[in-house]
Amino acid sequence: MKVAFIGLGNMGGGMAANLVKAGHEVHAFDLASEALEKAKGNGCATYTNVREAVQGVDAVVSMLPNGAIVDKVFSDDIIGHAPTSALLLDCSTIDVDTARKVEAAAEAAGYAMVDAPVSGGIAAANGGTLTFMVGGTDAAFARAQAVLEPMAKAVIHAGASGSGQVAKMCNNMLLAVHMIGTCEALALAEKAGLDPQKFYEISSKSTGYCWSLNDYTPAPGIGATSPADNGYQGGFASALMLKDLRLAMAGAESSCATVPLGKHATEIYENFVEAGNGAKDFGAIFTTL
Repeated sequence: MKVAFIGLGNMGGGMAANLVKAGHEVHAFDLASEALEKAKGNGCATYTNVREAVQGVDAVVSMLPNGAIVDKVFSDDIIGHAPTSALLLDCSTIDVDTARKVEAAAEAAGYAMVDAPVSGGIAAANGGTLTFMVGGTDAAFARAQAVLEPMAKAVIHAGASGSGQVAKMCNNMLLAVHMIGTCEALALAEKAGLDPQKFYEISSKSTGYCWSLNDYTPAPGIGATSPADNGYQGGFASALMLKDLRLAMAGAESSCATVPLGKHATEIYENFVEAGNGAKDFGAIFTTL
């Protein structure tokens, strides 16, 4: 299968490489020459123009920074330039309204399209173990599976157009709340005189179990190996978590949902990022406690 991959950043680069490993012919594009060189080294054919990259392909996958860029790239350079037989898959994390707008424009032009944001981070992107949350028709999802499976540990049909983005914003809002609670509990245990390692051993095997504690422990030197053991470098940047939380807050407002903990988590990450910590892993909230 010929697959155009648009956006080769921290996530997209590894994802494109895994498509090559699966035997697909990957036409890769990014604005950064370094990303293109790395993609070329991973076996991708590289292009300096989106319209050229999507010529004659069977599928187009995008992994882009925000909704405005997704809208522009699809409107200007993909829709009407890729074959209408090509399946369009946007794996970016963007707002629900833009996802639905772009998908509607694609479908009006004769394309099948899905929104397919991911969970798992850079390590999972490189390892081919992402979870994809897919919004779109049953027929489009069936086609999308063949493209997504080489990059995934799970590919789940969330529902109609935009449902993947709804799932992503809710998932990451929950993750932020879990992470803040985990950090608070670890800090409280230590300040109250309990060895944090002992707290980890107890809570990770009882009702405090959660991914943030068990698999991504935000305190250095205990529990699972995580960015906390590397000065909070790598992992999932706090600025990206804040972006996702703001998407969730916008979604909550438009759907009249009440999310007090989500709102407070957003305020905490806003303060953290504004203090110059945007590049640090989101578990670095632990250092503020």
